[in-house]
Amino acid sequence: MGQVAIYPDAEAVSRAAADYLRDQLIACVEQKGSCHIALPGGSTPARCLELLSGEDLPWKNIHAYLGDERCYPLGHPERNDSMIQQKLWSNIDAPPEHLHRIPAELGPEPAAERYSDVINDIGQLDIALLGMGEDGHTASLFPGNAAMADNRAVVPVYHAPKVPADRVSLGLVTLQATDQRVVLVTGANKRDAMMQIEQGEPLPIVLIGAAHWFLDEAAAAGHVRHSQ
Repeated sequence: MGQVAIYPDAEAVSRAAADYLRDQLIACVEQKGSCHIALPGGSTPARCLELLSGEDLPWKNIHAYLGDERCYPLGHPERNDSMIQQKLWSNIDAPPEHLHRIPAELGPEPAAERYSDVINDIGQLDIALLGMGEDGHTASLFPGNAAMADNRAVVPVYHAPKVPADRVSLGLVTLQATDQRVVLVTGANKRDAMMQIEQGEPLPIVLIGAAHWFLDEAAAAGHVRHSQ
């Protein structure tokens, strides 16, 4: 799994992760002159991004990408980029064009093709901030879905077990090649997945590679060791 830290509740997870990301973003910009980070949807990441928006960061040197997107029309409230815009991007001094949206309104295949070009142009991501679903999925890489075997940088996702069924996601190869992965997991509904991970199940969140995990006690439930 990588490094695991457990906190009392979701708020503590969000605050700790925001502090960690602040330091990593600053270090990345100092070392490379810019930083390329993938951002997720979801309620726990939303709070983390909200906290991150209050930090004094070199936003003009930071580029944000979507870990995945739902195939809804542009501006739809259930799109991940709508949440990121609301919680983070509209509250910071960053160029609008540095939020690289997935054109999911075009449909899974054309959107994946266009966004693959965007990801391939930068070579690799510096940081990927990720969540995990109850089934161990991350981004829109679901267990048993054909997208898991797609070796493109960005992949079309069909027949997702959650609405909407059509999505676009960073591919497994892209997440595996990212310099650093950060995973936020909160809530008792994630406990079963964490138990499966402990038992060695090859869930998508595990297949992305080692990560810095931020968990709350409800998700860990005594089944996860603090470092692995």
